[in-house]
Amino acid sequence: MVDFVSLLSSKLEVFKASEIRELLKLTEGKNVISLAGGMPDPQTFPKKELAEIAKEVILERGENALQYAPTAGVTEFRKELTRYLERKGVKVNREDSIIVTTGSQQALDLISRVFIDHNDVIIVELPTYLAALNAFNISKPEVVGIPIDEDGMKTDLLAKELKRIYSEGRKVKFIYTIPVAHNPAGVTMSLERKKELLELASKYDIPIIEDDPYSYFVYEDGVDTTPLKTLDREGRVVYLGTFSKILSPGLRLGWVLGNSYVIDLLERAKQSADLHTATLSQYIAMEAIRRGVVDATIEKAKQIYRVKRDVIIDALTDNMPENTWWPKPVGGLFLMVFLPSLEIDTKKMLPEAIERGVAYVPGASFFANGGGWNSMRLNFSFPPPEKLNEAIKILADLVKEKIKGPTVKITPETFYRV
Repeated sequence: MVDFVSLLSSKLEVFKASEIRELLKLTEGKNVISLAGGMPDPQTFPKKELAEIAKEVILERGENALQYAPTAGVTEFRKELTRYLERKGVKVNREDSIIVTTGSQQALDLISRVFIDHNDVIIVELPTYLAALNAFNISKPEVVGIPIDEDGMKTDLLAKELKRIYSEGRKVKFIYTIPVAHNPAGVTMSLERKKELLELASKYDIPIIEDDPYSYFVYEDGVDTTPLKTLDREGRVVYLGTFSKILSPGLRLGWVLGNSYVIDLLERAKQSADLHTATLSQYIAMEAIRRGVVDATIEKAKQIYRVKRDVIIDALTDNMPENTWWPKPVGGLFLMVFLPSLEIDTKKMLPEAIERGVAYVPGASFFANGGGWNSMRLNFSFPPPEKLNEAIKILADLVKEKIKGPTVKITPETFYRV
């Protein structure tokens, strides 16, 4: 028997299993209502349209669609995707280019490889997307978290942190943000704060990585959804997107739009990772854009998710104990719930919740500073409305059992501290 353990790379210590992926494995095949993964509602999938497109693409363009493709992506698709983003209000500069990735997760991985060296400082929101933290942590940076509230990243605290970091003779490699329909909190950065963020990035000459999977799903009127990329006048914003929520996650298609120099570096890194993203998926998505399937899918999903967002908020309001707090998600597929007892650890509580038939993601996973231990991220896009109600009632009963003394009034400042 080969002693594989003694042969393994020391890099393995940073490859930690995703809590979300592990939860999906635990709940598969069980009678559990999953509020964990951010899976789209299957009724949003345009199955008939995609089947017709796939058949046509293979029969009529199979000599190209079934062949290898350039690493950056099928040229015709990249042009179509760029035009689509421009129609959606994303500014594309003359010096910009675009690369197609195997989901936006690969984009995060490539950015980690290209930008981060050991002990480099990067800035994220507090909380932030768990899978982004996992991708960045592979390169062993120093991660600084900036608290958010209902208006997104608190740029006044960002200014203080930047002043501290640069006064110590260090610099920041990039700022990672999900400004619209944040994951996990569901909030959206105000226009004023977007401008302040860009001003600070300009002052200290810092790139901004803008992750934008959810801006297509905003449920309130008057919410500013202007991309940072569109407001940027200096070419410092690198813009990430994905087809996972607006068409199908099974196609595994994402993209990065930004300065051609950065895209070229990402292309080199991608060459050693997978040569290129699936050619057939790119042709299918290209036709889905041209035939209006993507826009129709977005509109259908938006209506479904707005109803579910309202259902889960009403259920939380009606069932959760006093002083429980959650920022109202103006968009996206998630919300964060902060429990009114500092004695509750949602990671320790999770097995009991699963035993009773509900899964969620413990909130601490999303906090780069180690906080958020008595919070949880809840997804509302996948379960049907009646199951959302049932799940929240189960969770609320469990939380009430765990509270042994007076509840604590939860505010953003309770958790979001630098």
